[in-house]
Amino acid sequence: MDKYGVFGNPIKHSLSPTIHTQFAKQTGINISYDKILAPINEFSSSARQFINQGAKGFNVTVPFKLDAFKLATKLTTNAQTAGAVNTIKVDGQTLIGENTDGIGLVNDLVKNLNINLKDKVILILGAGGATRGILLPLLKQRPKRIMIANRTTSKAINLAKDFSSHGKTCGFGLEKVKHEPVDIIINATSASLDGKMPDIANGVANGSICYDLMYGTQTPFMNWAQKNNAKMVVNGLGMLVEQAAAAFEFWTGKQPGTQKVIANLRS
Repeated sequence: MDKYGVFGNPIKHSLSPTIHTQFAKQTGINISYDKILAPINEFSSSARQFINQGAKGFNVTVPFKLDAFKLATKLTTNAQTAGAVNTIKVDGQTLIGENTDGIGLVNDLVKNLNINLKDKVILILGAGGATRGILLPLLKQRPKRIMIANRTTSKAINLAKDFSSHGKTCGFGLEKVKHEPVDIIINATSASLDGKMPDIANGVANGSICYDLMYGTQTPFMNWAQKNNAKMVVNGLGMLVEQAAAAFEFWTGKQPGTQKVIANLRS
């Protein structure tokens, strides 16, 4: 039986064991998958202990993605550009760090929601780690441009510059968001966790696809989008399952089906 798990703090709420158990059943692979609560300052020692117990790989969630980036001895292009790791594969003495968040988002948008990202104008709210993690896979879909709006303007400008070699990006303050509609709005801020909505022009939502990276609750961003005539309003549950599928394939070489798993979780 191959040993896997997910590290986080808190971790009780994690759906990862449910998801990966369904993937294993589908692909006929015998695995164990555990939730591991690592003390805040002891991620590295907890992870090494797990590896020493014969683990083949593990997922990493808040707040350890930067710690996992430092722990990895080899990084994929996604992980390198994201500056964070959410998946580690144990290959002998090598710990390969990957970031499947952006792959998960793109797969949910393109495969599950049938949205073509090519030549679209995308507005991302927030310029933190979540945005950095999704930018490269989004830019690979060749959108017309990606605009990053953040409370601290300089952070948005700098992040846009970091990715400008991969496609057309620009950054500005939240107050500069215009009332003109865009094709897709992605909420990558932590505002939903605090039950708040970023203070932006309402008209930008009119006729747009609004996607909140958060899942599990009807967020203030989703309420705002519905109130302001968004064409489609979606939470991040599909992204969660798709990023898990990318991690599962990264470990095992087997690509699991996701739509039935998403349907099971939604019901």
